[in-house]
Amino acid sequence: MPPQLTWLIRHGQSASNAGQPVEGHAEVPLTPLGHAQARELAMRVERAPDRIVVSPFRRAEETAAPIRARWPAVPCETWPIGELTYLSPARCHGTTGETRRPLVAAYWERCDPDYRDGPDAESFRAFLERLRDFHARLLALDVGFALVVGHGQFFRGYLHALASDFTVSPDWMRAYREHETTQPLANCAVVPLTREAMQRSRS
Repeated sequence: MPPQLTWLIRHGQSASNAGQPVEGHAEVPLTPLGHAQARELAMRVERAPDRIVVSPFRRAEETAAPIRARWPAVPCETWPIGELTYLSPARCHGTTGETRRPLVAAYWERCDPDYRDGPDAESFRAFLERLRDFHARLLALDVGFALVVGHGQFFRGYLHALASDFTVSPDWMRAYREHETTQPLANCAVVPLTREAMQRSRS
């Protein structure tokens, strides 16, 4: 049975969000503003969750750290819910959001679920499999209140899948992209998700 209530929490402002050059994808840290956002977020968690789930990416771990410090007895697990890595991190080494813009446009113009930008990139089909795995893990969590700290694209993909299905196709990719770019999650945004909403999924 899934949690009665789950908070999906996007990480605080990262160096990439601030327009700084990035080195790697999983290793991008929070900025000073991102750390302040994470501390403010922890103050909003006014009762102890039953479980904390965190992406393995550094910016998510740093965002979860103040919550874990406030509720040190709460079990914390790392799940494979890192951000969608559709561009090769090696190819993007040292780039900024601005300089990556043509690569991003070309990827979404292609809209091929099986395309991989490089050996260190993820296909969209593999991303959908991770969304499906996340959904299965949540359904089996069986706690009252869970916090999940992760990434905007991942959570937008999950919410889109809950509202439609987990069947990948070029049309699904286009609809997801439209949803994700027109309704981006702000840094440290909280999306409450009820048990009933998860159980209504058509997957």
